[in-house]
Amino acid sequence: MTNRIRTACHAGVAVVLAFSILSLGACSKGAGKTPDAVADAPLLVSPEDLITVGSSALASGPSITGSIEAERRADLRAEVSAVVVAVLKENGEPVRRGDLLVHLDQTAIRDSLTAAEASARAATQAYEQAERQYQRMHTLRDTGMIATQQFEDVEIQRNSAQSDLAAARTREVTARQMLTRTEVRAPFDGIVSDRKVSAGDTAAVGKELMKVIDPTSMRFEARVSADNIGEVAAGQRVNFRIHGFTDSNFAGTVTRVNPAANATTRQVEVLVRFDDPKQQPRVAGLYAEGHVETRSTQTLTVPTASVVREGDNAFAWRIKGGTLQKVKLDLGVRDARTGEYAVKNGLTEGDTVLRYPGSTLKDGQPAQLAGGPQQATMAAEK
Repeated sequence: MTNRIRTACHAGVAVVLAFSILSLGACSKGAGKTPDAVADAPLLVSPEDLITVGSSALASGPSITGSIEAERRADLRAEVSAVVVAVLKENGEPVRRGDLLVHLDQTAIRDSLTAAEASARAATQAYEQAERQYQRMHTLRDTGMIATQQFEDVEIQRNSAQSDLAAARTREVTARQMLTRTEVRAPFDGIVSDRKVSAGDTAAVGKELMKVIDPTSMRFEARVSADNIGEVAAGQRVNFRIHGFTDSNFAGTVTRVNPAANATTRQVEVLVRFDDPKQQPRVAGLYAEGHVETRSTQTLTVPTASVVREGDNAFAWRIKGGTLQKVKLDLGVRDARTGEYAVKNGLTEGDTVLRYPGSTLKDGQPAQLAGGPQQATMAAEK
């Protein structure tokens, strides 16, 4: 019985060892074939993965920076000294022309209006009485019953009462205007951009109350260095980017160049309108930067997506003769309008490069179209 058990144990150990040896051998063979298979595997690409390098117009010019601002904007300020009773609009709320925005206390001004109206009534009565007296004395003078001096005294009184009446009516109109100024209304259709006061605040004359902008009148208020102002003129095209809209390029036209430079920065203001009003952002104050197109040159260009960066060096993957080649590039300036780089050296017109190169590509790796090797060679030769 013991011998049978020992024999069975030895047999089991032998089977396990044999299975392990076979497994290790199989793994070794598989591991040995994987690098060769990867190295020899051709890169399959489709025509959409390739682009042909060609010449294009590269626009360049002075750089400009600034912000997006509304051309129609109103800084509403208090025209009378009073306490703020109510603020009826908040930041971001749309308003229509004539809408009530801020209501100031009318108590003191209404009392002044009441007093002015009473003075105007008294002055009217005094003038009417003086006019009647003047007419009577005029009749008596014609009949010779009074002296000329008496008539002139009555005439002077009539003229004085007339002047008092005009002054009283002016004070009444002024008080009425001051009463209307306690109601601050929207000057045009737009949006409240900045509320400066709250109910209970004391608003002195000239205090900022609210800002209203027209979001459909946005423009690029830029600044250019005085060194380059000689190249900028009205009517030139401008390409720029706006922070917050990094995926979009905006086009505009210079409408006006300020005739005076800033006394502190020595930069000159340039106003740029949007070519497409539908592209205008609805937010004012966003930072923007771009350049004015003052000159254009023909040069080889390559898209940004086709450029691979390795430190300070730039490369592109070219397919030539059915082989993938890693080519070092000498890049020039970048066209802000198209996003393409100018190529000074490394590629020639007609070269075929990968549109979106990956990180696992190898220099010298075979490449072919998904349709077959002959098509790949033809595409590379083109």
